[in-house]
Amino acid sequence: MDFELTEEMKMLKEMAYKFAVAEVKPVSQECDEQEKYMPETRVKAAQNGLVGAWIPEEYGGSGAGILGNTIITEEISKVDMGIGLNIVASGFGCESILNYGTEEQKKTYLPPVCEGVQVCAGAYTEPNAGTDVSGYKTRAVKDGKDYVINGNKMFITNGTICDWMVVQAITDPDQKVHKSFSMFIVPADAPGVTKTKIRGKLGIRASDTAEIAFDEVRVHKENLIGKRGVGFHQLMHFFDTTRVMVAGQGLGLSQACLDESVKYCKERTAFGKPLGSFQITSQKLAEMWIKVEALRNITYKAAWLLDFGHPDYHLSAMAKYLAGQTAVFCANLAVELHGGYGYIEEYKVQKYYRDAKILELYEGTKEAEVMTLGKVLLSR
Repeated sequence: MDFELTEEMKMLKEMAYKFAVAEVKPVSQECDEQEKYMPETRVKAAQNGLVGAWIPEEYGGSGAGILGNTIITEEISKVDMGIGLNIVASGFGCESILNYGTEEQKKTYLPPVCEGVQVCAGAYTEPNAGTDVSGYKTRAVKDGKDYVINGNKMFITNGTICDWMVVQAITDPDQKVHKSFSMFIVPADAPGVTKTKIRGKLGIRASDTAEIAFDEVRVHKENLIGKRGVGFHQLMHFFDTTRVMVAGQGLGLSQACLDESVKYCKERTAFGKPLGSFQITSQKLAEMWIKVEALRNITYKAAWLLDFGHPDYHLSAMAKYLAGQTAVFCANLAVELHGGYGYIEEYKVQKYYRDAKILELYEGTKEAEVMTLGKVLLSR
């Protein structure tokens, strides 16, 4: 058992962080305040092999695997989780094409994303159905050689800036829920597609989020991903993989909270002593450190297992759950340790605090993760 990263992974980790400091940090505050998406940053990231890094080289990726992509996510999230999401999730949805798409679909859609030329969106969540995938209502009805899609999707990352999207829709309503869904590739500029940007988010404000409506949207049958009626299983596999990426986000943010807190506690004085010299302060820092290291180990292990063909999807769920818990915990303590200064935008921790909460909400709520894991334990 070797916990040491390879030299290649160490170089990737260092390069990703240097990129974030050089290209993400200067625009972080502006993007947060203005809810601004910066395509230039994504393109530069792609030129450095940081976009679609998990995609094999034959389809335009850098072939860094899930662990490599997780490390990239971690390092960029240390600087700005929202902009980091624009980079690592610009191919959000491509996982389904790589795993289930035809060779033609892979060669058509994956390379442009890796090159930073195009952006993909995964259109899954609906206004009245998030974690409850079985509650989706969007329909795709077969009409000759086409499918006609009607419905609405909500909280879609990259929604207004994507070039195409992977859409989950009901194709077989008479079948059992788990056999009623299918996935489709839908051009973002197809007639009948309406995209509305969601503004006023608490955190990750640099990331584009939208509501998308489909009104008699036609796509050719060749846009079907994999087999008809297996979309539910495709989506579950998709989330089992992307939850590790979310864990990487939480890991990076948690580490940033710890780093900023240690720095502040060394510099700030109270009652004539460094803030860090007080026992209660060192206890809080130690608790943050323990949780961050525990999260790093479980996240890296989950990613490593995926890369080596021995996926443990329960471990991926654990990593995602722990990431949200750890990020919220660390962000909260970081603000407390900074006192009043932690509450103003001059200090980074107020932004970390706002960004952290989403990690307990998307890609499956913390309650859903725990309930699933509990059922697994009790069924053994």
